[in-house]
Amino acid sequence: MAMNVGEQEEGGLMSEINTTPLVDVMLVLLIIFLITVPVVIQTVPVELPKVANIVTVTKPENVPLSVDVNCDIYWGMSKLDSTEQLREKGVTYLLAEVERQKAAGAKIELPEVHIRGDAAAEYRCVGGAIFAMQRAGYQKIGFISNPPPGTVPTR
Repeated sequence: MAMNVGEQEEGGLMSEINTTPLVDVMLVLLIIFLITVPVVIQTVPVELPKVANIVTVTKPENVPLSVDVNCDIYWGMSKLDSTEQLREKGVTYLLAEVERQKAAGAKIELPEVHIRGDAAAEYRCVGGAIFAMQRAGYQKIGFISNPPPGTVPTR
């Protein structure tokens, strides 16, 4: 701890900043960080469990899309010619679904898009379908996959 040894009048004001408490606090923080950082950095090598897919409940209003190896897009079982046709059909379906929910007096929930993409399909094919559905106004877009053999789906 430091002490001011300069001349000072009795009862006069000190015009210098006392930095001793600041230095003390900084040294304590430095010691704390030096002690805790090695503990945080060290990890035990652990093999984490493999996760299984959660079974999804498909609502009738959800949009089932499929993309095959040839970049063909299917709405349910009907083949679409282009991503522009997909966007137009998506807008039409979305508006009809919102109107149906309004007429029923229910809380308006936008349908989800469930995409089943072939594992060998190029990313641009699946990405084009995602982009078209986002442009159509869909907010929830998910991917459907098969769990690895031998895994039990959990809820």
